[in-house]
Amino acid sequence: MYADSRQWGDFVVRRKYAVIVAVVAGLLALGAYGLGLGADLSSSGFDDPSSESVRTAHVRDNAFGRDHSSDLLLVFHAPEGTTVDDPAFAATVVAGLNSLPQRFPDRIDRVNGAYWPTDTGTAMPEVFGSPTRDKAFASIAVSGLDPTEQGRNYREIADELTIPGVEMAVAGGQPVAAALNDTMVEDQRRVELLAVPAVAVLLFFVFGGVVAAALPLIVGGLTMLGAWGLLRLLTTVTEVNSFVSPVVSMIGLGLAIDYGLFVLSRFREELADGRSVEDAVRASVSTAGRTVLFSALIVVVAAAGILVFPQGLLRSFAYGAMITISLAALTSISLLPAMLAVLGRRVDLLGVAWFRTPLTRDRATDNAWGRLAGAVMRRPLAVAVPVCLGLLMLILPIQHLAFGSINEKFLPPDHPTRLAQQHFDATFPLRQIDPIDLVIVTFDPDTADIVRADANRAPGLAAPFPAPLRSPFQPQVLTTGTVLADGAEAEVTIDHLRSMPLPPGATLMVGGQPAVEQDSIDALVARMPLMIAFVFLASTLLLAVTFGSVVLPLKAAALNLLGLGATLGVLTWVFIEGHGAGVFGFTPQPVMALVLVIIVSVIYGLSTDYEVFLLSRIVEARAAGASTTEAVRAGVARTGRIITAAALILLVVTGAFALSELLMMQYIAFGMVTALVIDATVLRLVLVPASMRLLGEACWWAPAWLKRPVVESSSPPGVPAKSMAHGERDRDT
Repeated sequence: MYADSRQWGDFVVRRKYAVIVAVVAGLLALGAYGLGLGADLSSSGFDDPSSESVRTAHVRDNAFGRDHSSDLLLVFHAPEGTTVDDPAFAATVVAGLNSLPQRFPDRIDRVNGAYWPTDTGTAMPEVFGSPTRDKAFASIAVSGLDPTEQGRNYREIADELTIPGVEMAVAGGQPVAAALNDTMVEDQRRVELLAVPAVAVLLFFVFGGVVAAALPLIVGGLTMLGAWGLLRLLTTVTEVNSFVSPVVSMIGLGLAIDYGLFVLSRFREELADGRSVEDAVRASVSTAGRTVLFSALIVVVAAAGILVFPQGLLRSFAYGAMITISLAALTSISLLPAMLAVLGRRVDLLGVAWFRTPLTRDRATDNAWGRLAGAVMRRPLAVAVPVCLGLLMLILPIQHLAFGSINEKFLPPDHPTRLAQQHFDATFPLRQIDPIDLVIVTFDPDTADIVRADANRAPGLAAPFPAPLRSPFQPQVLTTGTVLADGAEAEVTIDHLRSMPLPPGATLMVGGQPAVEQDSIDALVARMPLMIAFVFLASTLLLAVTFGSVVLPLKAAALNLLGLGATLGVLTWVFIEGHGAGVFGFTPQPVMALVLVIIVSVIYGLSTDYEVFLLSRIVEARAAGASTTEAVRAGVARTGRIITAAALILLVVTGAFALSELLMMQYIAFGMVTALVIDATVLRLVLVPASMRLLGEACWWAPAWLKRPVVESSSPPGVPAKSMAHGERDRDT
């Protein structure tokens, strides 16, 4: 692999202009194609397609047609001092309702039902009116065969739903989904408007120059353009959930800039050590570039672990992350080195020399990070024990971790759509949009009554199941539904219904949104050990083969799990227990289980990512003849500033999402911010030096077949590799 990376570096130097033209043209073409990505994204993918609840929905839809009862709910308020029976008020509302299918025949299918008679809907005053008759609602069917098509149709008419002179609130499944998606779009714009300029300023101080700061931004920007095009291409073969785009943008932009940061920093180091521009590019590609590729491979493996789950949202996120991260790495080892070969020493133009003085090899450990590592290794046990205890304390709140699903409460407390939905649920508690559905398959009407009577004994029901409806197309299929009482545990109710003894010849299927959510959570819990095992084994094996040690990968995994546990503990304390809810404007509630899976995968991948960059320099120093203590200090000194800068860049990018109004984006952003702070400070700068000092030479143990030189020194001629640790052995040991 080393020889291959040298050959690639030589190719980039010799064909630098061709590489720049080809890569930029390709990424711009993908970016132009990706401009239409938003229209091709899906709103589905939150459920387990193999679950009983999804099968129940299919049977019900085939027998009765797609359920449109909760698509769009229009709640009407009678003028003060009157009721919804007022003739003038009723006539105005009915005229407005009847006009909707006429004005939007391709968007609105019909009025399902209302308090008053309409052209296409049934009048059911007892169902659609409030007990005091000051409010009433209508159920509107939005055209579409799936949630994505329905969402597009609703957006077309969302601003046309007003009825002059009538006070009305808009609730239902489609308005809530549209509000959630619109908030995600705003999040992506926030990154473009706030995070990118902030990152540019940060890069200027890291590199001390406008030109050097611009290069990682160019790499990151072009990577995201290309990623959007590839994501749109992905939508032609599989559904890609709209939630994926902002999350992948956040991770992809941050990692692309980070990878560019590592390659550019290595290039400037090589120049400072006396290499020519061409040799510095070759050395950067063969060292930092090779590490970038391997690091990206680790993060891709972590994302690939998500593919063990059946939910479409998770699978589309995994595909999107794998595409974006791979593209970020490839751009960083092709376009960036080619630009460096063209710019040469002009990379430091338009800058301040004081900011950009790189350490030469004979001063490798002479900085704050090297001195910190040396101090930690002089008292490794005294440092490691209290730090580990502190992280364990942060893990404690994880015992209160609870799973939930996405709903209107993910929106800010004062969001109009959330307020409308909550007002509807409070006014019409038995008409909520998330009932439990039963599908009974039997040819005996008496059997269906027996099943319904037994089902009404289930705990947690807000009202009994009404008499079941029989399908006009499949007379053996009947359905009924009711809602859960406030505070009831859906799992208890669903388990009771599914465990009931049934009369001979009867089949009972339990569905509805509570069952869909519970089945999705059960699928995640059942497959989570498989994902963890896959990611752990794959990343450990890759690290072992690359660094020629079995102990180092196990140590890295242990520290990563410690940091991940602390991060989840902090998130539980903040978002589930509610500390800081008033400050950040969210409602404490169980975390969406799908989001938790994404957080675990991303955080573990990023933690291993930084570990790879640190270990690569430690192993490089070790291969040059340094002792373990010398190698650790040299590695921390060489990468400390860059890892800190890379973490700061990701903090800025993800921090922009922390300003989101959408709870699950806040959860992801706070999770990544917490993980990055813990990782770049406590783990890499403190626990890695302490643990490697305690392990000593055992760090490098491996079976004989695995021991081989995998990292070669890039010391330039005339500069002994040993000199980078000169004078440190006695002082540190």
